[in-house]
Amino acid sequence: MAPGLLLLRLAFLQSPVRRREIARVLTLSLLVAAIWCWHNDRLTWANWSLPLDYSGDSLEILARIQAAAEGDLVPFHAHVIHRLGAPFDANWNEYPGSDDLANFGLGLVARVVGVPATSNLALLLAHLTAAWAFYLCARLLRHRWEWAFAGALLFSLSYFGLARSLPHLWLTFTGTVPLAVLTCGLVAAGRRVATRPAWRWLCYGTAVLLGASNPYNLFLFLQLLAWSVLAQWLRARWSAGVRLGLACGIIAVVMFAAVHAYIALNVIDEGGTPLLVRNYAGTEIYGLKPIELFLPSSRHHSAWLAAVGHRYVRWTDWRGETFSPYLGFVGAVGLVWMVVALVGGLLAGARHRLPKQALPAMWILLFSAIGGVNSILAFYFSLYIFRASNRYSIFLLALSLLFIVARLTRLTRTWRPAARLGFAGLVAIIGVWDQLPARRSAEIRREIADRVAADRRLGGELERRLSPRAMIFQLPMLDFPEGVPQLRVNEYDHFRPFLFTRTAQFSYGESKNRARGAWQRDVPGMPPANLVRTLEGCGFAALYINRHGYADNGAQLLADLAAAGRAEIIGDSSGNQVVVRLQPSAQPRLPLARVLTFGRGWNRRLAGEAGPVVRWTTGSASLSYYNPFPHPLRATVRLAVSSVGERNLRVMVGGRELTRLRLGVQATQVDLPALDLAPGVNRFDFVTSEPAIRVSEERWKLRALGVQQFQMHLQSEPAIDVGLAPDETRGTADPGAANAPGGA
Repeated sequence: MAPGLLLLRLAFLQSPVRRREIARVLTLSLLVAAIWCWHNDRLTWANWSLPLDYSGDSLEILARIQAAAEGDLVPFHAHVIHRLGAPFDANWNEYPGSDDLANFGLGLVARVVGVPATSNLALLLAHLTAAWAFYLCARLLRHRWEWAFAGALLFSLSYFGLARSLPHLWLTFTGTVPLAVLTCGLVAAGRRVATRPAWRWLCYGTAVLLGASNPYNLFLFLQLLAWSVLAQWLRARWSAGVRLGLACGIIAVVMFAAVHAYIALNVIDEGGTPLLVRNYAGTEIYGLKPIELFLPSSRHHSAWLAAVGHRYVRWTDWRGETFSPYLGFVGAVGLVWMVVALVGGLLAGARHRLPKQALPAMWILLFSAIGGVNSILAFYFSLYIFRASNRYSIFLLALSLLFIVARLTRLTRTWRPAARLGFAGLVAIIGVWDQLPARRSAEIRREIADRVAADRRLGGELERRLSPRAMIFQLPMLDFPEGVPQLRVNEYDHFRPFLFTRTAQFSYGESKNRARGAWQRDVPGMPPANLVRTLEGCGFAALYINRHGYADNGAQLLADLAAAGRAEIIGDSSGNQVVVRLQPSAQPRLPLARVLTFGRGWNRRLAGEAGPVVRWTTGSASLSYYNPFPHPLRATVRLAVSSVGERNLRVMVGGRELTRLRLGVQATQVDLPALDLAPGVNRFDFVTSEPAIRVSEERWKLRALGVQQFQMHLQSEPAIDVGLAPDETRGTADPGAANAPGGA
């Protein structure tokens, strides 16, 4: 008998208890799947071939799955998307994505069933794994199966996961949360548990999963684990529990470092500003507001409860990820019950009666709430990366449900099985009804279906009428990631044609504020004839226009292109996306940017700011220029530099000092003749040792160096003004807007 068949036979036949547990897990899985499919209208294959959402962050999630399906997002390797960022490849190495291993697996599935269906499978799997993990943890803690079943159902169908859905796909994978809570509890339990091999391997596996998945969950797990280790250390010093906790922490951190090592190993623009800019304000906007733990959504089934949610939206000015922390009726009751039990135990001086879930819950509240420990770390130590501490509410839900499952197991232990099962079923029904948001309207579902159908047809038409691997430039200009929407074109809408083509290459997707993609910022401001000549000279076969990005619906641009002799159009069924065919050069050349890219250390120039066009630094700062050719480019640079007060300045290119001078408030002209710009990214560093001076208490008023009249002349190329004109005149987002740290 084959080993696998033997194990399967043993699993079902070894004991009646095991068979009953398997039947319960299967029933739980079918129930979760049925509720999810009904709630999201995924009862036919036609609907399974549509994503649950088709806008905003959902498009980026779908694009990541598509890139993984094409072999571009491979774990532990450089993240380079070959069909984006044309005529180069889009470099996503500095834009970390969580759950790279899981995304790679989804890419393999997408090769068979397609990206939209894969996104639905991923969401269903997220809810199923949450149910399995919670049920496993509750049963390992010896809670009654009825209550473990009810708790698993409520946890897997939490409002947290259902509301976030596809736009926050990886946050819906909450199965690691109850495992993290159990692991920390086992570490705190000490030698009695930590010496059992099965428990240890469960803890090690949990650490591996957390290290390879959502960093938010990992960060809080490490905090709770540290408290558990400290508790064991105070009781027994180097006990087995301490050793287990330290091992789990090391495993999780090493796994995280291994999965994300590609980021540090593949940086090509070391002076570039961080792609994801965070500041202290984010910890207040996206921090945990305790009221939201008990606040029903404005999408609630009950009109009365939905009115409460609408009232909150009207009255609050700090809208982050609103309603996401809602624990649901059962979870809220559990949290209140836990707090009452904690206070009662403390007042009675009965330590043995204190709920084990209460202390980690109190820490999560203390850490996550606005103005709490997370805000302190952000304000004083610039730890902004975990600004959205409202996401830790899922840990509070797990602790609350585990507490209520434990208490109800104890309170109903003498009940008849039928009464216990009926009560658990009633609690589950009330809880699930409360947590399920109202279903999306048929109109929204039709709109998604229409957009997907239009994109499928457009993608097929592009592949049919353009040559394989044809390059397509996309307008209006959108930065990636987290760009600024242009009228009715959202930040990730340019991914839509990428999702339904196989070989076509698109200009969108290169990381923003990077020198290699800086040439794209020149294109929107060109006269149509120059635009056509430039794009065709670079080998572009078509110009994609999303008409929603223009006040006149793109009418003037299309008329100008027709006047320039480019009137052949490929359009989608809605007429909102049009692709104008171009005549690519037989000998295309790589584009050269007409601007330098502002890197680290620059303040943004505020709209309406009076006076000369000056870009100020907050200290030492960098600019960069990309040479796409395999040979050096000879360049001459001229700039005027001033200062707030007197200070020394060193100008360096590629790590080599070119000049050193003393600055004052009057602008000083600096000439850098005969520069050889090497292939790739060339970094210009302006180094000053004196501290910056704050000229006012407003944001962006910390100043050191001011640069103006910056020109560069490339050999055999016209003089290049590097873009110090007012940013609003270029019609795009400020390329240096994200550079200033936290409102300097």
